Amino acid sequence: MSTHQGVCCPPVTEAALDLESSQRLATVFATLADPVRLQLFSLIASQTEGSCACDLVDTLKRSQPTVSHHLKTLYQAGLVERQRRGRWIWYTARPEALNEAATLLTC
Repeated sequence: MSTHQGVCCPPVTEAALDLESSQRLATVFATLADPVRLQLFSLIASQTEGSCACDLVDTLKRSQPTVSHHLKTLYQAGLVERQRRGRWIWYTARPEALNEAATLLTC
C-alpha cells in the first residue's frame, strides 16, 4: 500500500486509481520522462546531504537557466526539496515520491 498525505492507495492490480492518484503519478512520470531531469534527480538522490544547484551546471554540461528550469520542475512535482544555504540553493531528493509510484505499480 502507498500513502500520500495519510491517504492509502492500493496497487493498480488491486484497484483502479482515483483521479487524484492518477494526476499525481502522471506528474511524476512526465517529470522523470525527460532524460536531463532523470539524470538530475539521480545526481541529487545519490548525495545524502543534497546537492548545490551551483555544482549541477558543470556536472550536467547544461546552462544555468536550463538546470534551474529542470530543478524547478522536479520541485513542483514533489521529487526534491530545496533549502537556501547562504546564497545557494541546495536540493535533496524525496525518495518517498518514487516509492509511492513504485508501490502503486507493483504487481
